Amino acid sequence: MATAVRTNTDLAFQRCLTPDCGATYDVGEVRTGCSECGGLLDVAYDWDRLPVPDSLQVFEQKWARRNDPLCRSGVWRFHELLPFAPPEKVVTIGEGQTMLCPSDGVGKFVGVNSGGLFLEYEGLNPSGSFKDNGMTAAFTHAHTISAKRAACASTGNTSASLALYCGISKLMQAVIFIGSGKISYGKLSQALDYGALTIQIAGDFDDAMQRVREISEKLGIYLVNSVNPFRLEGQKTIMYRVLEGLSWQVPDWIVVPGGNLGNSSAFGKAFLELRELGLIDRVPRLAIVNAVGANTLHELVEVRGQRWNGGRVDHQAAGEYYQELDKGERRASTIASAIEINRPVNYQKCLRALDVCQGVVREVTDQQILDAKAQVGASGLGCEPASAASVAGARLLRREGVIAPSDRVVCVLTGHQLKDPTATVAYHTTDQQEFNRVLGSRGVKRAEFANRAVAVPNDLDEIIRAIQLNS
Repeated sequence: MATAVRTNTDLAFQRCLTPDCGATYDVGEVRTGCSECGGLLDVAYDWDRLPVPDSLQVFEQKWARRNDPLCRSGVWRFHELLPFAPPEKVVTIGEGQTMLCPSDGVGKFVGVNSGGLFLEYEGLNPSGSFKDNGMTAAFTHAHTISAKRAACASTGNTSASLALYCGISKLMQAVIFIGSGKISYGKLSQALDYGALTIQIAGDFDDAMQRVREISEKLGIYLVNSVNPFRLEGQKTIMYRVLEGLSWQVPDWIVVPGGNLGNSSAFGKAFLELRELGLIDRVPRLAIVNAVGANTLHELVEVRGQRWNGGRVDHQAAGEYYQELDKGERRASTIASAIEINRPVNYQKCLRALDVCQGVVREVTDQQILDAKAQVGASGLGCEPASAASVAGARLLRREGVIAPSDRVVCVLTGHQLKDPTATVAYHTTDQQEFNRVLGSRGVKRAEFANRAVAVPNDLDEIIRAIQLNS
């Protein structure tokens, strides 16, 4: 694919995050990093010459224009805040029609006051996860540069989303890389059903990520993983919808699972831009929650003290930690497969988000994740295990006194319950052997909040008695 030279009249462009570099590139270029220093790239805008609304309420009014595809999308309704592509090039399937749901049941479990806990439910997206927010943006960019194939490495949700957009639009072929035994059937079934070319390699997500980057560069395939800066532009809009759900009031905390760190990076950029544009007067605090079995960010930030440092990130520290992982042959391992990642590609951007939002990082066990997941489900919103890491993390922070009982907290639920039904059924099962097979190997010892089926004979009186005893 041809590249383009940036002109001085560009309203949108790509810019290196590293302050001592700051190289810029045209939005027509396909890049996953800076050619000068190797740093990550942002999509940047000349806001002084762009028509930015004076108030966020303008975006809420667009809901009334349901026949306009851009207004129907919960991403492109905010086009003025991610104006890198002309409206006629946008590829949308109505993504982002999600809800911010108050939940006193989960709030009680976490330990915050009534009315203080909200669940941002991204499982309502067309492919069942938050990935559609970013995919519509990356896919739109791919369309603007006439890409014919798009690729990703995936633990499941990215592949489902890419395959969906390729299948519906027929604009390009999806090529998906997955690791051996590292994807749930709920997610794999989507990629296969939607017609994607699926490549399963011997290894985990980190291995698949390395190979897909090499293959994409060698064969000129458009890469849609979150190292792609346009992906994160779409994921910014999750926070716009959170603000909308709170009548444009900024919450005290945003809590999000930490996998490849695309969401947390996008959220930090969203709040940074909104503050610079004068559309909000403060930013929330950000909590990123790792699984214990995939805790790179927690290790580097909370244990080894790594910080944004004005953009001068100590990449050597991360490199040394990765060498330790390799030497000890330590692979990521957690029931929360969507965040089962040891080498998060957006580490640099995530450090910026933590700096902007006075953020913290925590790690939670698979036991804590599944207990939190059961509480989310009992309150009426089923989510996949990785999503529940946000609730488990919020509960941990409340117990530590970092989150106050009076704080207003938003936990992001990143994926639908049916993304990984095996874990859900195993948690609630009466079959101890099945519980041990699926969860015991992950260190999960009990199902404290299990809702087990009641076995009864096929007899009317016995069925009635069972219902009365359990009502």
